[in-house]
Amino acid sequence: MTWHAFEVILRLRSPLHSGWHKVGNLQMTRPYVTGRVLWGALTMRLTRDQFQGRGPATDFSEYRRVGNQVHESLAFTYFYPALRSGDGYRVIWPWENESAFRRRFLSSYQGTALSYPQRSAAEGKLHEVEFISPHTLDTGEATFLKGYVFEKEGCALNWQSALKRLQMGGERGYGWGNVELVIVSGLANAHLFGGLAEFNGNGNVPVIRVPSDGRLLAHTLAEDLLATGDVEPLVGREWRSDDPRRRHVGQYISFSGMCFVPGSIVLQSLNFVVDKLGIWRKTGDMA
Repeated sequence: MTWHAFEVILRLRSPLHSGWHKVGNLQMTRPYVTGRVLWGALTMRLTRDQFQGRGPATDFSEYRRVGNQVHESLAFTYFYPALRSGDGYRVIWPWENESAFRRRFLSSYQGTALSYPQRSAAEGKLHEVEFISPHTLDTGEATFLKGYVFEKEGCALNWQSALKRLQMGGERGYGWGNVELVIVSGLANAHLFGGLAEFNGNGNVPVIRVPSDGRLLAHTLAEDLLATGDVEPLVGREWRSDDPRRRHVGQYISFSGMCFVPGSIVLQSLNFVVDKLGIWRKTGDMA
């Protein structure tokens, strides 16, 4: 089985909230787009495209069917903020200078529910949502997202067309998460992100090699992995209407495992399988 790699550049056209955790009234965003966020956006777009002319796409089983097709036929890296640099796009890694990254790319929006009889803010409803800005906050440059999509040979999904009409992340009802496809092109060599990792698509699953002292570029299962960095439980909310107890949107909590966070450093050269939702898992073979 062969996998083909494509470099993808998206331009951020509105604020993007990539869900993380809450601190007080602030709902924080991750400073990158996770595989779960991209998988959910592609699944939503592809399912709705298939329902065109057949009424609204409200059948959970259709979303699950298409979501499984995405799992089987596609894999992807996380997507990171990037700026135009000459004829290309340079990723700005959030771990290189965290405070400078936050000042440049992250902002927030405050809101509250209203108490209409009193024409005032409802008590206890003040909230603040953090987002990746579509323009840098210091120089006003356009923000892009750079990553890679891996396509299994024989894939029948029209994912490249779906990328042209994608909306990702949270707060989509307010117009957040709109992206514009700038580039999707086949990768001419095995190098990802300027050589920080290498891709091998000549197996049943896509594999990425990271050199010794290199950075993990996605959440990576921590079991038996020699690395330095923070570890967190990776969870997400899903819609599973066939679950008898948690059948409404966002009620089902999915646990993917304990993972090293992106930016962690490996202590030896290793190969990683790109699993569902873009999560990495160490293979049994050394690189």
